[in-house]
Parts: sequence; C-alpha cells; structure tokens
Amino acid sequence: MDFSFSEDQELMIDSIKEFAATYFTDEAVKEMYEVHHGVPDEVQDAYRDLGFAFMGLTEEVGGIPATRIDLGILTETLYRATGCMTPFMTAMLAAYDVAEFGSEEQCQLIVDHYEKTGNCFAAMCLSEPGAGSDNMGMTTTTKKQADGTYILKGQKTWVTNGACSSYLVVIAKDEDPARENKNMSLWLGPSDTPGVSTAALTKLGQQTVPFVDVFFDDVVLTEANRLGEAGQGWLLLMKNFEFERCLVVAQGLGLAEAALDDAIDYALDRIAFGKPIADNPRVQDLITESKRTILYTRMMLYLCLWMLDQGMSCNAEVAMLKSESTKTCLKVADNAIEIFGGLGYTEEVRVGRIWKDLRGNALAGGTCEVMDYIAGRAIVNKYRARKK
Repeated sequence: MDFSFSEDQELMIDSIKEFAATYFTDEAVKEMYEVHHGVPDEVQDAYRDLGFAFMGLTEEVGGIPATRIDLGILTETLYRATGCMTPFMTAMLAAYDVAEFGSEEQCQLIVDHYEKTGNCFAAMCLSEPGAGSDNMGMTTTTKKQADGTYILKGQKTWVTNGACSSYLVVIAKDEDPARENKNMSLWLGPSDTPGVSTAALTKLGQQTVPFVDVFFDDVVLTEANRLGEAGQGWLLLMKNFEFERCLVVAQGLGLAEAALDDAIDYALDRIAFGKPIADNPRVQDLITESKRTILYTRMMLYLCLWMLDQGMSCNAEVAMLKSESTKTCLKVADNAIEIFGGLGYTEEVRVGRIWKDLRGNALAGGTCEVMDYIAGRAIVNKYRARKK
C-alpha cells in the first residue's frame, strides 16, 4: 500500500500551511479567542478564495471533487498548522450533507452563498436538551397545516456555528413528538426566518467556534425547505456519521501534533541542570508516549477514511477510533503541559488552550461511552452472524 501523498495533496498541504502562516499568527489567534470569539470574515473569505470551502462538493454544484482521505489531510494539516479550533470543518460537513441529500436548487444555494461570503453556509441542528445520543427522545416537530405548509416548533442545543451561519439544517419528528415516532425529516431554511432565535452557550474552550441554543417558535416551512425524503431524516444523517467522527479525530490529531511540536521545541531550548530538558529520560518518555499516540491515531484514521472511500462498512472501526483517540490526543496535550512545567499552566503558551479545545472533542460526534457501545454492538453482531 502506498502511504505517500500525491502531487495534488502535497500542493494542498503547502497551500494550507501558507494560509495558516498568513492568518493565524500567535497574536491573531489570541484575538480570535479573546476578542472576536470567532474567525474574522477576511480569514473565512481567504479560505473560500483558496478553494478549501468547495472541497468535497461535486463539480455539478460548483465544487472541487475530493476523497474523504483528501478532506482528512486538509483537516489534520489545518489544525496542526493553526494550533486552534476553526469553524471550517463543521461548515464543510453541513454543506456536504446538503449537497448529498438536497435538490438541485438547494445545492445551488451553497455556491451562491460562498460567492457572496466566506462565512459558514449552514449549521446542523441535531441535539436537544433532553435528546443528545438518545435521538428518540427528540421532541422538536413539524406539523402539516391545511394550506400545505409546515409549522416547526422546538429547541436545539449545542448548535455549532449556529449564530454565524446563513442557513440551518434541522432534524424534526413528523407530526408527533412521542418517543415511539421514528419518522423524522430534514429541513433547510435561512437562519433569519421569522420565529428562529438563538442564545449563546458559554464553553470552557473552543472559543473560536460559537455554540448556541436555537429556538423554533412556530416557524413556517414549505416543501421547498425539505431536505431529502420525508420521514428518512435520521437514516440520511447516519450515512455521514462515520465521516463526521473521522473529521473530529483529524481535528484532534492536528491539535495534538501542534502541542507536541511546541513541547519538543521548548524542551530543546530549556536548560536545567546544565543541559536541555529534552535529554532528560522522563521528558523523553513523555515525548515518546505522545509521538506513539499520534502515529497510531493517524494510521487508524486514514484506514477508516480509506474504507469510507471504498464504500466499506467501518462502523465499529470509526467508533473505536473516535473513543480512543479523543482520550489519547488529550493526553498528548496533558504531556505537553507537563513538559512546559508551570509555564504550561499559564496563558503565556498555547498548550493549555489546546488542552481545553481537545477536551471538548471527546464530546463531539458522540461521547466515548456511546462510541464504545456502538463498537461493542457491531463487533458482537459481526461474530454472531458468522455462527449462523
């Protein structure tokens, strides 16, 4: 198997690094986290102008075809080069879903949007206060009216980019909020539709990616807002859950690499007892543990992305990867703080901020406990099938 990058991938990596060096200086990132609480428009416009916002979309809708491996490389490289969270990955996933499930007119909205602005196209509205991993506990509903319109009512939470996206992708139960109702549909509508409002959520980390509660108070929708087939919303979303989790891992991998890069550079320069602390066996143990985590995570990540590109089932593999890597990549940042010593526990260096960002990734796309459940169920079922 060839593990080398293609010429196009090498060019993409170089372009990402140049983009990061231009717009994500230490001072600029500090302002994004502490002042803007987001990524400025000029940075998002530059990301679009370089073509990254269109990657993964088909040529028919004005996109740039890319494999899932390409998008994994893009994400890992971006987060290592910037050392911070950005809204780009989540925005990519939302556009990806609309392009795959939407009508020709809805797909065209993506291109029209990005021609006007580099800001996020759409935010995914999935979780609810009483329904995170327990999707059947969802109570947001759409009810059909006599005039053929639909009334959307309910609340979504942990909506990433919900306050800065032009559109919202919403999953809601059809007609009845009862737990037994498995009919759910996807809807796409402008975020400024009457009846839509948001409330900001305060987080420990990931300050450049705004999270909000979104409230839908008798929002009027039409069939033109429907995304995909009626009643099949959850099944449609499930098609890309594995890909989403892979990109969450790619984010964490890039951030972990950035933390290790900083820690090793510091260890080579910091002199204690007459020599660099990089020569201390205990520090070398921490570096080795961290590097091992990064290598193992990368190999498993690109295996899963390759399987997705081949159309292969990898439900268990992705769940195990997501569960394990979000814990071990967090440990890489923890090791980096340990290497920096007291300095690592201050805001003078970025490893503490990276640690807080990585802690949030353990919850994104499904908790570690839910991932273990998914993997365990899939593995047992696979072995059970062999016995039949």
